[in-house]
Amino acid sequence: MKTYELIAPCHFGLESVLKKEIIDLGYEISQVEDGRVTFIGDAEAVCRANIGLRTAERVLLKVGSFRAFTFEELFDETKKLPWEEYIPVNGKFWVTKATSIKSKLFSPSDIQSLVKKAIVERLKATYHINWFGESGAAYPIRVFLMKDVVTVTLDTSGDSLHKRGYRKLASKAPITETLAASLILLTPWKKDRILVDPFCGCGTFPIEAALMAAHIAPGLNRTFCAEEWENLIQKQEWTSAREEAREAVDLTVETDIQGYDIDGEIIKAARENAQLAGVDHLIHFQQRDVASLSHPKKYGFLITNPPYGERMEEKESLPGLYRTIGERISLLDSWSAYIITAYGDAEKYIGKKADKNRKIYNGMMKTYFYQFLGPKPPRRNRPAESGE
Repeated sequence: MKTYELIAPCHFGLESVLKKEIIDLGYEISQVEDGRVTFIGDAEAVCRANIGLRTAERVLLKVGSFRAFTFEELFDETKKLPWEEYIPVNGKFWVTKATSIKSKLFSPSDIQSLVKKAIVERLKATYHINWFGESGAAYPIRVFLMKDVVTVTLDTSGDSLHKRGYRKLASKAPITETLAASLILLTPWKKDRILVDPFCGCGTFPIEAALMAAHIAPGLNRTFCAEEWENLIQKQEWTSAREEAREAVDLTVETDIQGYDIDGEIIKAARENAQLAGVDHLIHFQQRDVASLSHPKKYGFLITNPPYGERMEEKESLPGLYRTIGERISLLDSWSAYIITAYGDAEKYIGKKADKNRKIYNGMMKTYFYQFLGPKPPRRNRPAESGE
């Protein structure tokens, strides 16, 4: 079967997490760059990666790459690529996005227009037609320029992979599903350990943790653009990948995953989202202020995304809020705490320096993932399958 270079974009700073996921799926990594991981795979890999990757933003199929310093070079090199091997005569195609970093060509709209024109000219000559009805499947194209190297890809995912299909209701500043999954995977949390999010909002951290605990693939209940690409991927490949994912699901797993929020309406939304995800029986949601955070058991995990004052009136309350967070963490016996925030004085008011501090870009916003590490539980308290 034909193999491709597949590119999986991710949040900047979390490439190592995605790399491990891809290796665990059984595929060879060919390159790791800022914000994306490239791997080798066939048509089956396209299906399994879209359905199974928790931390990738999408799965892109690389058509080609080349250097271009002028628009003429961009047009000529794009036209040389074998587009007829990917887009059928009735295919609907457009350049959905172009990005340029440290390159001579920097106008996204001009890049998009010229790449589309070059593809049209190539396919006109190949199919011997002058007009494309574009009545068939959609083949969205994405173009990246980095230091004058152009990479042209087909987007196999369509909607971003963070759209799992369960989050119908969102809080004011929700964390994306892919980022939440990445941060959980950065911790040593396992399904047999306690996990609490005291600022759970619409429930993303608890739901993503429950999906992991039950081995529910993140893309199991959604569709993908490439499902219509019958010239490249047979329907049976998608069917087989979904069957594989369904067979792995374990809804009988026992968990202690809890989500709290001070807003009762948001907690109601979180419960509805968990129900849509099929994991509502694995999570305990409760309307609760962080000031009353407590847990009788030892060796738990706090993973959360507290407010960080995007509005001026919120900024004034942040010292007190983070001081409260620090006080409550100190009362949790032998717990580990993981906090993602853009608030620069977080450690100061929590009252403790983080053991680890990882810079992560949430979109264009620079945030920090503060990691306050507690002791590991004694080995006799840890099930053999925990892997720690």
